[in-house]
Formats: sequence, C-alpha cells, structure tokens
Amino acid sequence: MAETTDKDLKVVFERPHALLPVVTNFCPGCPHGIVERLVAETMDELGIEGDTIGVAPVGCSVISYDFFGCDMIEAAHGRAPAVATAVKRVHPDKVVFAYQGDGDLASIGMAETIHAATRGENITIIFINNAIYGMTGGQMAPTSLPNQVTQTSPYGRDVATAGNPIRVSELLNALDGPAYIERVTVDTPKNVRKAKKAIKKAFQNQVDGVGYSFIEVVSTCPTNWGMTPQGAFEWMRENMLPYYPLGVVRDVAAEGFANAAEAAAARNADCPIAHPENAEGGN
Repeated sequence: MAETTDKDLKVVFERPHALLPVVTNFCPGCPHGIVERLVAETMDELGIEGDTIGVAPVGCSVISYDFFGCDMIEAAHGRAPAVATAVKRVHPDKVVFAYQGDGDLASIGMAETIHAATRGENITIIFINNAIYGMTGGQMAPTSLPNQVTQTSPYGRDVATAGNPIRVSELLNALDGPAYIERVTVDTPKNVRKAKKAIKKAFQNQVDGVGYSFIEVVSTCPTNWGMTPQGAFEWMRENMLPYYPLGVVRDVAAEGFANAAEAAAARNADCPIAHPENAEGGN
C-alpha cells in the first residue's frame, strides 16, 4: 500500500473560521448549534466576518456571543431589532444581524420586530421558532400551537383564552418594508442545505442593499418538549410544519425589483399623496 502524504489529503469538512473553537452549552439535540454553524459558514463564504456585527438578546440566543468570531452586542430582552437598527445606521458599511428566539421576538419584542420590518431596515434577522420559551423553563410562547402542552398550559393551549399562534413570517409579509422572508427548518441534510441557502441570501441581500431580510427557522426544543431529539423532529414535522409551512414568503428581487423600497413604491403607485408626481397637474 502506497504511503499517504499531505498532498494526497483534501479537506472536505472543517469548523468555520467564524465559529469559535469552544464547547457549546446548548442542550443535546438542540438545532441552535446547526443554525449558528450555518450563519458562521455564511460569514466565511462571503468574507464578511470582520465586517459583521451580531446582536443577541435574552433567551437561548443570549450565549451566541460566545460562539461567533464577529463582533457581538448583547441586547435587552426583545430589543435586538432596535439595537441592530442603531448599529446599522451608525455603521451602514457593516453587516448587522440579530439572532432571536420566538419568545423574545414575537412576545416582548414584537413592537421592535414590526417597526424594524416596516421601516425596511437593511438588516438580517434569524428567527428560531421552537414554539416554546426555552431558556426560562418551557412556558407557552406566542408561537405555541393550539392544544400544545407547556409549563403554563398544562392542559394545552386554549385558543379561546390565549388566542391562536402568531405566524410571524406571514404577519411581516403584510408590511411594505421587508425585502425577503423565508421559512426553513434543519431536520434533514436536504433541509439544512436549503436553510443555508436562505441564510446566505439574506446576508447577501444586506450587502447588496436590497433591504430587510427575515429567516424563520422552524425548530425543536427536546428538553422542554420532553422528547428525544429524533422524537422532537418527528413531532415538529407532524404538527408544526402544517401550521408553519416552509418556503419563500416574499422575495422582491425575484419579483424584479432592485430593493424593498422600489417594490413598496410599486404597491402604492395609486396613492396620490405617496406619488404626487403622478397626480393631475403634477410636475
């Protein structure tokens, strides 16, 4: 047998440079580690690690600053989009992203979520939707499904009193500000690749000035769901994906627009006050 030399070896898999060589403390089977790797791979492939600033609020994402090699800022609970907005406006040449969970983004931070999106801030939001509050022990979240058992809904979510779950991607799609919204998951290699493609597109949109991009990752929480990692993915596929269907919700670039502002102008073209140049006698 011929001796193998270094010249014969080819690296086919390695840790992304933007992902720090530390042990993570996510629960076994938690998809956070998969998604954070995809974000790090995106930074590597776009060559933007040194020009990226991440924002991590409260929740399981609170520890993201331990794992990413880019600059990171800690935000108060729910305020990541507001902090990201400020950072982007002060440093418009930087790539700015927020990494948030559903309790943080869709509950205490819903106002910040809506207003950053409606303003069309040129930032990227990575949204982990596991239908529960993870870090604080498993309470019902705005995204918890009807009849889903949680620590604060031991008999299942009663929509008569708690209302129905919020489909955040569809909610943001009602606004004119977003440029790109897609819902993905990471339960299989195929879906991991699709999620990576969506995350990379969201970051590239920001680099190109297309506008606000929102990636929702339908996820699991094996610990608080009381399931094995495999069982949690099965439950997610059976129950969450019918309620939160995967796919592109909006993509203004695919519609032929240069950016979200151009797309919004086309949608409100018939409004006289928005387009006085089109009014009778206008210049």
